[in-house]
Amino acid sequence: MPSDKTNVMRILEQHKIPYTPHAYPHGKDAVDGVSVAHLLGQAEEQVFKTLVARGRSGSLHVFVIPVAKELDLKKAAKAAGEKSVELVHVKELLGLTGYVRGGCSPIGMKKAFPTVFDESASVQPTIMVSAGKIGFQVECAPQALISLTRAATAPLTTD
Repeated sequence: MPSDKTNVMRILEQHKIPYTPHAYPHGKDAVDGVSVAHLLGQAEEQVFKTLVARGRSGSLHVFVIPVAKELDLKKAAKAAGEKSVELVHVKELLGLTGYVRGGCSPIGMKKAFPTVFDESASVQPTIMVSAGKIGFQVECAPQALISLTRAATAPLTTD
């Protein structure tokens, strides 16, 4: 287990949200989410990745979807109330969110951006999201994460 707590873990504790920390082996580069699920022995449906997109209005939106799925940009735009959305470039991620690719968490970004979880999160007993650092995940009840991030839920993935 991580000996050093991430900011995400501290935020969960401040809000008295129970979580289970998980660590996985990694190199310097981001590990794709499906590999993370396998490294942690978790079902792909329970491990979620955090994507940041910019709407046509210029506003940023956060989408949290299962690691094995692709974000459907039309569904994401509809859920965000935008005409269209496109993912922000990896180079912009750290400056906008405070997180690097592979360590992006819906919890504790520099600003609270409108967040939408894929509706499939609601049917899982627990889900995992990045703990804000490559190599670390937190597992929590989906409803607790959705409440904490003041998120909506909607269908977000391609069929």
